[in-house]
Formats: sequence, C-alpha cells, structure tokens
Amino acid sequence: MKFRIAGPARAAAVHIGENALSNPILVVNGIEVIYNHVILVLKGVSLTVPEGKIVALLGANGAGKTTTLRAVSNLLKGERGEVTKGSIEYRGEAIQKLTPAALVKRGVVQVMEGRHCFAHLSVEENLLTGAYTRTLSRAELAAALERVYHYFPRLKQRRRSQSGYTSGGEQQMTAVGRALMADPKMIMLDEPSMGLAPQLVAEIFDIVRDLNTKEKVSFLLAEQNTNVALRHSDYGYILENGRIVMDGPAAELADNEDVKEFYLGVAKEGRTSFRDIKSYRRRKRWL
Repeated sequence: MKFRIAGPARAAAVHIGENALSNPILVVNGIEVIYNHVILVLKGVSLTVPEGKIVALLGANGAGKTTTLRAVSNLLKGERGEVTKGSIEYRGEAIQKLTPAALVKRGVVQVMEGRHCFAHLSVEENLLTGAYTRTLSRAELAAALERVYHYFPRLKQRRRSQSGYTSGGEQQMTAVGRALMADPKMIMLDEPSMGLAPQLVAEIFDIVRDLNTKEKVSFLLAEQNTNVALRHSDYGYILENGRIVMDGPAAELADNEDVKEFYLGVAKEGRTSFRDIKSYRRRKRWL
C-alpha cells in the first residue's frame, strides 16, 4: 500500500513513486495561497501529475480544490488571490509568472466549474473560441473541429444550436471540447460531474479516459464525487481545509477503509450517518 496519511508538507516528488517521476508534466511543491492578503486557503499543498496520467483531486466543497487549479492556471488574480510560498513547474519550467494565455499556448487548459459557455454563441462558435491562441489554416481548423466531434458526436448534431439553450451535459461537453480545440497537453477539470445526471457523468468520464488513452492528454480532476473520480483515475489526492491529508494510487484509495467511511459513506457495518460530527472528526485521525 503506497497511500499515506499526510503530516508536514513534503516534496511532491515523493508522492507517486519513482517509476512515474521520470517524466512528470506538473509538479506543485508546498504552495500556500492567500486571498485578499488575509485569508490563508492552501497550506503547503504538494502534488504531481505524471505525463499521460489522470490524477484526481478530491475533497468536500471548500476544501481548496478550485483554488489549487487556479493556482496552476494563474487565474487567482481575478479572485484577489496569490501564491505566497512554494513552486509550480510544468515540464520543468516555473510557470507562476506566466499569464493564463501563455499557459494555454504551452498546453495547460482549465475547464472551469459550472461550464461557462458563451450562452449567446452556437455550440460550434464556442468550440472555435478554444482555438483562438493557435494559428490554423481553414483546413486545420476544420480538422480540429472534426476531432472534437469524433469524441462528442452529440455536439455535431447540436453545432448550430445556441449554447444557452442546450442541456447541462451538452454544455459540459462543449466546455471540454473547447479546451480540446487548444490542443492541450494537460486539461484541468473543475467539478465535471456537477449538476449532471449519473448517465451523463459516466459518459463524460468515459470520454476523459478515452482522450487520455488515445490522445495521451494528462488530466487533473477536481471532483467531489469520490467514487466516480477514483474509478477513472490513476492516482488521487484528498484535500481537507487546504491541506493534502491522504494520497495514493486510485485503486488503493478506493479500497481504503477511511476513504470508504469518510468520503463514500460506507463503513464495515454498512452505510454511515455523520450526524454526530464530533465523533466523525475524532475518528479522522489525520485532523
């Protein structure tokens, strides 16, 4: 078993194992994030995303998942946040001073929580905005669109529809497809299952796995749905109160009794009720 209960923050390089570290695409090492110069949100967060792997960042609402993604994509300034300690490297390059647009050109794309499609544009127009940072001929642009439609055939059927009138699942597909138009090497998905029916959630995660397997796109998923995320990921980190409290291979985390009880709601005796919050916190030995 390689998962751990986190103590003091350690270098991200020790988290996944030496075999996967020969070619990491992203290394976040001991970052702290403060909002409005006062509110400390992340406290020594370290994680590694190996090239061509899917890594899940798990935790309850408010744990710091979105802040972690924004720290990597450099979108914190829009929320009056900043990284005050630690380092973030993408393919060995320090990226904390790069603009979000410069990161997109390097292959780092974030799909925001809540999908954020341009409601007044058609599905295809939304997709085309994803290629804004690329210089493509008409033929190359058409090929990029067909690549998206290959993974999301429903979008091809709805390509002329106004995005604001499409379903939540179609908007999520549009948001992921728009990211794919930028020809990313790593996509960061923020709560891709939010507000979607289980069937659509399964469909989107299957497409994520397909993109990872066939296109070798690396993924960092911030997700509250622990069960689905671990089922489709290679490795997982669990955030609580701005700290990494546990990490390990996804299959081992999914089989861990603490994870089952505190994040899946299933204990040895069966389903657990957390009405007694004091008992819940006392048994969480990493808090």
